[in-house]
Parts: sequence; structure tokens; C-alpha cells
Amino acid sequence: KRKREAGKASNELDTSRPTAIFKPTEARAYTVSVAVPGSVITNAQSPELKTQLAGRIARALGVFCVDEVIVFDDSQTKRSNAQSNGRNGDTFTGNTDPNHFLLHILSYLETPPYLRTSLFPMHPDFQYAGVLPSLDLPHHLRRDDWCQYREGITVETPPSENGDIAVAVEHGKKRKKRESVAGASETKTFVNVGLANLVSVPSAIPAQTRVTLRFPEGVTSDYKHQIMGAEAVAPSEPREKTGYYWGYNVRPASSLSTVLTESPFEGGYDVTFGTSERGIPLSTLQDSSSTLEPVPEFRHMLIIFGGVAGLEPAVQADEELQKMGVTEPSMLFDYWVNLCPGQGSRTIRTEEAVWLGLMGLRNIILSKGTKNG
Repeated sequence: KRKREAGKASNELDTSRPTAIFKPTEARAYTVSVAVPGSVITNAQSPELKTQLAGRIARALGVFCVDEVIVFDDSQTKRSNAQSNGRNGDTFTGNTDPNHFLLHILSYLETPPYLRTSLFPMHPDFQYAGVLPSLDLPHHLRRDDWCQYREGITVETPPSENGDIAVAVEHGKKRKKRESVAGASETKTFVNVGLANLVSVPSAIPAQTRVTLRFPEGVTSDYKHQIMGAEAVAPSEPREKTGYYWGYNVRPASSLSTVLTESPFEGGYDVTFGTSERGIPLSTLQDSSSTLEPVPEFRHMLIIFGGVAGLEPAVQADEELQKMGVTEPSMLFDYWVNLCPGQGSRTIRTEEAVWLGLMGLRNIILSKGTKNG
């Protein structure tokens, strides 16, 4: 009887741990960018609610594998002394500078937990960090997890117990014991990547710099408790070479126009979406009988969401757009879409629109995004 019960238990699905772990299938050349106004933070009444709102936006970015988030100023307000002081760590910026506050929280959540204390000093913006949701992104690796890539932060050369400099193994080689020499080479840098030991990189990188490392092909999880070497690579390499989702970059924009003109990608964004209840139903873009031009294959997609009053105030406050004669937001985008036609509530909050938009565009992104560079 005990054997039968044991056999039955072994066949049951274990739901105690998450099974939807991200597994790359192929290299991915395309990127998805999302732009939101920092003014959405003012819609929350207390510091705790402002923090939770930013966390909900970050969750959407992570769930749908967004590669870049832009926080733009939709009111063109001048920065006050109170805003500057808050950015220096003196005060909570959720009330005085919502753009900075949203940038701050989004950057904090994207960073692997083992790097946060090094990269983010104590600040009033994080007073309610405990209520923030976990993103648990593919690069948020635990100490016992293994991946060919890891995020890390460069550190000062660590001294050994006898005062010498503890040096990791050469790049691409593995040894069982730590070696120590009187001084470290100027062409080596030590990196904390969340493993039991530091990792050495065969290049000089300033301390307190966040880096993406790639371990040699021959290195496997068997070596994660040993000192090893690695190579610093571009943060986009995990996505472009293996298809890993490697978090999102955070970019500030002083206006709506700079969201479009200051793109970090060569050639800018080749497909742009603006969202509004006054747009065409998003579903028509996937309707084969529609007369609209279908979404083409793309490398860099941009989706822009408006604030409480939509994108119209951002256009009116943007001096560059006014000089160009842009009077309606729809003039700026390839597609001007309504994410939820026939909505029951009078308004859809921006943090809700982000979820709706990314879910609605999911099939288009997966089918039209360029896989190989």
C-alpha cells in the first residue's frame, strides 16, 4: 500500500515551485520599447501607493519581455530646487519629481537583487521597497543557478588573508585552488556576479561599474563554486546571440518628441504605436479582411502610452512638435490604436493600459519581429 501511494505521489504535478522558467529558443534581433509619462505617479495619493504603481508597470515590462522603457515628461515643467535636492538623496521624489521617481523604481527592480545594495544607496524613494513585487527575470540568478551569462559589478582588487592580492584564474582556464601574488595586473578586473567567488575579467574596468559577463563555453554549473574567468560583453549579447530576455534599459526623455528622436538604436524605431481611446481598434490590425496596411516586419518597435488625459497634453506642451505643426498625437505614429473598444469604465489607467497593450500586441510582436540580425 505504501509503495502504491509513493508511486501515485511521484506522478502528481509538483506546483510548489514555478515551472514557467524562461528558456531561450532562438536568437532575437528585434526589440520592444515602451514609453510612459512620469506624471502617472501623481495619480497615486501616498508614497506607498506610488511605489506599488511603479511596481505594477515594472511587472508588465518583465512579463512581456520589454527591452527598453522610456519615462517622458508630458508637461514640460521646469525642475525646481526641491526636485534637485531629492535626486541627491535628501527627500522622497514621488511628490516633487515623479519622472525621476518612476525611473528610480524601474531601475531598481530591473537590477538583480544581489547587486542592488551596491548600485542603489539608501534613499527615501525606497522607503516602501518591501511592497514592490519581485520581477524574477532570467538574469536575476540565484547563487545556485547557472547560466552562461551573468550580471555583475566591478569591485576593488580584494586582498587575501596574508595581505597579498587574490587573483582569479586566467580567462578560459580553470584551477582548483586560489592563487595569490604580490600585486594584481592592471589588465584584470574582479567582478561580483552573485556566486561564491569573484570572477576575473581580462580588461581594466572602473570599480562600481555594472557589467554583463559571458563565461567560456567549457564552463558549466560544476564550476560555479570555483574561481573562474569570464569576458565582459554588450548587455544586448544574451538576447542577440542566444535569445535570452535580459531585462530592460531605462531612459529618461524631456518631452514626447525626444522619445522618438533620441532612440539608442541605429535608424531609430521602425514601427511606432500610439495608444488612445480615439484610435482604431487594435484587433483590426490582425484582421485579414481589414483595408489597413498590415504591420511590417520590424527590428525596433515603440509603444507610447499617455497619462491621465492621454497624449494630447504632451503634444501641446512639446515646443518642438508645435514648431513642426503637429497638432494631433496621431500624426506622430504609424498606428494610432484603441486597446479596449467598448470599455466599461470611463477611464483606463496607464498601468492598466500597459498590460492591455502588450497583451494585445503579443502575437504581432512574436510574428513580425526580426529573429536574426
